[in-house]
Amino acid sequence: MAEQNGIIQLKDIDVTFHNEGKTIEAVKDVSIDVQKGDVFGVIGYSGAGKSTLVRVINLLQQPTSGSVIVNNQDMLKLSQKDLRKARRNIGMIFQHFNLMNSLTVYGNVDFPLRDSGLSKAERKKKIDHLLDIVGLSDRAHNYPSQLSGGQKQRVAIARALASDPEILISDEATSALDPKTTTEILNLLGRLNKELGITIVIITHEMDAIKQICNRVAVMENGQLIEEGSLLTIFGEPKKKLTKDFVNTSTHIGSVLDEIKESGIVDKLSGRLIELNYIGDSTNEPIVVELYKRFEVEANILFSNIERLQNTTVGIMLFALTGEDQKVEEAIKYLNSLNVNVKEISLEKEGK
Repeated sequence: MAEQNGIIQLKDIDVTFHNEGKTIEAVKDVSIDVQKGDVFGVIGYSGAGKSTLVRVINLLQQPTSGSVIVNNQDMLKLSQKDLRKARRNIGMIFQHFNLMNSLTVYGNVDFPLRDSGLSKAERKKKIDHLLDIVGLSDRAHNYPSQLSGGQKQRVAIARALASDPEILISDEATSALDPKTTTEILNLLGRLNKELGITIVIITHEMDAIKQICNRVAVMENGQLIEEGSLLTIFGEPKKKLTKDFVNTSTHIGSVLDEIKESGIVDKLSGRLIELNYIGDSTNEPIVVELYKRFEVEANILFSNIERLQNTTVGIMLFALTGEDQKVEEAIKYLNSLNVNVKEISLEKEGK
């Protein structure tokens, strides 16, 4: 069966800026293919080019070169009238909400409907429904200044949904929110994806946001796409150093390794430090007991982070293995046979 074309296809995208005699390559030869119904995350640090890339989707940023196909339409060939129509199919929410302070919650959601051709009664019915979806039915007559950050973002989401878009772009939309509110907003976006079938593209610099709701992930650095794959692959088997850094920050293993290095606990145990990464149920059998029974090797668990991502177990564990050298080697070979990723950590070097 031929591969289905995505609802968003960016191919060979370059974005170059010229400023005061300087040339800045913000995006360099990037291609992504987002399937209908995806929650597609684009992660990278500030300046990575992720926001510039995503603004190419609705041509708020014109690419220097490359092609932009959205819903089987070549966006670069559309007239201004047709482009405005196509943009209505792409909702956007931003870090700073971009609400109109002079309008109530109701007025902000109503604003994009003013030229919709709907009657006042039809607009009211739609706005009431949207405010119910985002949990703000009781705030319709409040002004933005009377709302919390999370409530403001919910208004922005309702406004973005007013034109019944098939695509919703979230540009660092949770960056200004506290962790609890961030989780609530991400849960809301996940529910919209499932219940309304909206394709969502999330730009962020935090892996915790990515792992909460995304099914696919693209990692950007210095304007380039350096790694892309399913959430499980990116989280469980990161290839590039930056991707590993993001995952390590999310699992906290980086800080744990620093603590282990400072404490000298592995030296005290006279052991070898092993990092074990796994996806799925490949470690259901009791590894610690099995290593001792089979090889008389003690496995002291120094750290364990086990999560459920996309209904699949993803885990990372640190062991200090102690025993006879030959037995430890056999134990490591056994671990490698379990369909897990095994790596020995040297604490003499910085990083992993």
